[in-house]
Amino acid sequence: MNKRQEDVRNIATTLDSRFNQTLRNVQGLLKGRSIPGKILLSRRVDPPDNSNSKVSSPNYKRSFSHNDAGTSDHTSGAVESTSKPISIANASKLKVSTSLGGSPPEEFRKSTMGARATDSARVMKFTKVLSGTVVILDKLRELAWSGVPDNMRPKVWRLLLGYAPPNSDRREGVLRRKRLEYLDCISQYYDIPDTERSDDEVNMLRQIGVDCPRTVPDVPFFQQQQVQKSLERILYAWAIRHPASGYVQGINDLVTPFLVVFLSEYFEGDINNWSMSDLSSDIISNIEADCYWCLSKLLDGMQDHYTFAQPGIQRLVFKLKELVRRIDEPVSRHIEDQGLEFLQFAFRWFNCLLIREIPFHLITRLWDTYLAEGDALPDFLVYIFASFLLTWSDKLQKLDFQELVMFLQHLPTENWTHQELEMVLSRAFMWHTMFNNSPSHLAS
Repeated sequence: MNKRQEDVRNIATTLDSRFNQTLRNVQGLLKGRSIPGKILLSRRVDPPDNSNSKVSSPNYKRSFSHNDAGTSDHTSGAVESTSKPISIANASKLKVSTSLGGSPPEEFRKSTMGARATDSARVMKFTKVLSGTVVILDKLRELAWSGVPDNMRPKVWRLLLGYAPPNSDRREGVLRRKRLEYLDCISQYYDIPDTERSDDEVNMLRQIGVDCPRTVPDVPFFQQQQVQKSLERILYAWAIRHPASGYVQGINDLVTPFLVVFLSEYFEGDINNWSMSDLSSDIISNIEADCYWCLSKLLDGMQDHYTFAQPGIQRLVFKLKELVRRIDEPVSRHIEDQGLEFLQFAFRWFNCLLIREIPFHLITRLWDTYLAEGDALPDFLVYIFASFLLTWSDKLQKLDFQELVMFLQHLPTENWTHQELEMVLSRAFMWHTMFNNSPSHLAS
């Protein structure tokens, strides 16, 4: 064997060893053990700078019933950053560390000061990408994966979804035309008497009217009559224009992040102090149009999630089951032994994209990553939801069937902060990097 062949063999052996060690580290993380050293995954990109934002971060307050309350069994993790890399070659700069105790006051103060400094640099990166005559979407996705500054989120989301064109010269004209098209749709299909609708359309509008008051019931803002009227118009217009699926319960939840983000261009502070009656009808119409088109763009990439029998969701639930078996076989075996089907708890996760599972103030951050994934989102959801489920790995193995059902229906996330969410996303990216191209994994 010559020296070149020997070097190649040594490199292969080293990579295999690192993979196995990383897998053991992940499993240790799930079981609450500290990780030796740091897991290096991807390019470090710091979290968004809220202090420099022109519009302050909306303060979403969510209340939970007594049945929802509980304490989390997940590992306490301090995630320095999370980022979506361009390639595996860049998978060496994200630092994820775990801590079993609180930071000393001085150490915490220094880390906070450092974060603020890097936040400013991060905002500058967004500003540079967005200020170009033509926005480079790959660069924008890479930045957005780790979270978008609040005041930039409306513009970034429109670009990521392909609703607003990357060419700045065309943007204003395209948005004006699409907003007028939405107005025409409302005039043609919504602002008409029921006598001009088919029986199916009447029933569909009635169901939407029932579901709108149930949308994010923990956030008082969504109980405003004008908010529910906007939701109704958006949902009915979408259903009429997408007859293959029509309206499906759960889509009402998917409108809410868009509504809050596009309203944030006009309001600031606590979301429950916002009132749509303070806005002109033209502004409300534009916001509704942006929600409608962004919802349409999002669901274009997952059409079979909402057609008859929702086969897309069923397929992803199966992949989730297989992924959990691969990552944490004891949890997978216990769930199977108890006779619990993944479809019984994970269907809602895929149907509503976790909006009903975590505090609403974390949703827009989660959706930054969703939208940055683009067309790859459906498959990446499997990894996010596996990471979400296995947050409670040890807890799940101690529960019988009835306890599992109750626990998974009322997960103890009410006190979650961005730290817990970043840990979920970090693990999801890690597993995607390790398992996604494995030939024996996630067979169709």
